[in-house]
Amino acid sequence: MSKAKLHVYSEIDKLNAVLLHKPGLELENLTPQIMQSLLFDDIPDAIAAGREYDAFIDVFKQNGTEVFFLEDFVVECLRDRGIREVFIREFLYESALNEQQIEDLGAELSRLEPEALVQRLICGLRKEEVNGARAQLYAEHRGLDYPLILDPLPNLYFTRDPFTIIGQGVSIHKMYSTARRRETLFSKLIFEEHPWFRNIQHYYEREYDDFLEGGDIIQLCPTALAVGISERTSRAAVEQLAQSIFTNGENIEHVLGFEIPAKRAFMHLDTVFTQIDRDLFVVHPEIEESLVVYDFQRTAKAGEFKLSERRGKLEEILEHYTGIDGIRVIRCGGNSKMDAQREQWNDGSNTLAIAPNEIIVYDRNRITNELFDKHGVKLHVIPSSEISRGRGGPRCMSMPLCRGI
Repeated sequence: MSKAKLHVYSEIDKLNAVLLHKPGLELENLTPQIMQSLLFDDIPDAIAAGREYDAFIDVFKQNGTEVFFLEDFVVECLRDRGIREVFIREFLYESALNEQQIEDLGAELSRLEPEALVQRLICGLRKEEVNGARAQLYAEHRGLDYPLILDPLPNLYFTRDPFTIIGQGVSIHKMYSTARRRETLFSKLIFEEHPWFRNIQHYYEREYDDFLEGGDIIQLCPTALAVGISERTSRAAVEQLAQSIFTNGENIEHVLGFEIPAKRAFMHLDTVFTQIDRDLFVVHPEIEESLVVYDFQRTAKAGEFKLSERRGKLEEILEHYTGIDGIRVIRCGGNSKMDAQREQWNDGSNTLAIAPNEIIVYDRNRITNELFDKHGVKLHVIPSSEISRGRGGPRCMSMPLCRGI
């Protein structure tokens, strides 16, 4: 594995390196009883989802993008026994276990090799997998009818959210839902302990008070960063991120808080708005109806900013901050409100550019994909019957590490 250089100043420059997690057996620890608490509306078939994800991986490999997997970095960090013991305890503590359960399960997990340990933490642990006298220790954990000792991490394949590479630094997030907060323990581990990443600049930390998720962060251009103020990212987090960026480096002049409706269907900014080319974007038309943008603008004094508010057409706002005239917008679902709602729900607006004017899309969003084709966009269409059930598209499922080098 060659070392990935962290370098992300754009949404559309050639994608050199990407971080992924292929969904696996963690999906088989979803049940109708618990799926909503784990942020799923349905239960994907794990095997079929894996096959669809393989097609996603193939697009990168066939187009010169180096692919890294999250769990490989975690395993490499956990080969150090001291780090492993601390990490296990922290993970179990955040899994809502009591002290006796932490001691018991921690001793069991410590005997596993790092590869098996990481798979266990991702997949979760069922009560039915613990037998004999030990079973009583966990019988009442979260109620007699609750089937799990350790919840799985079924959302981990949405690697976009726990952290974000901004320029040559990283933002490690405090996730909105408790179901996803342990994912950022992996992020923290990698960026504190892995030799490739341990010395880079941090712009946000998982211990901060306010919620921030990576699906809300879009690098419009080297000098403008868009951040959704959404169901899962607060305005206070956007302000704190802006202040940190303006204090600690990068040439970003504007951090733009895009206020979108705080509801499940929209979730993150990138579920309603993504970039395809320098002058071309796809948008869910409903967010255009009441668009408000808060401009946190760098000042001459480090760490300080001037705040202003902008309203108006999306194209005009984008032209102002990118410096590009003639911005074009493709509306998800075309001119039909029903088609727009259906295809946005299935992530028709959540595209991933692997090069300018070249994107990965789900096959199920036929109307939006036809619009892309009519605009001359090069499409890589992947199957999506199962992976789309997690409510995230190609951008959600990927964390760019390096673009444009």
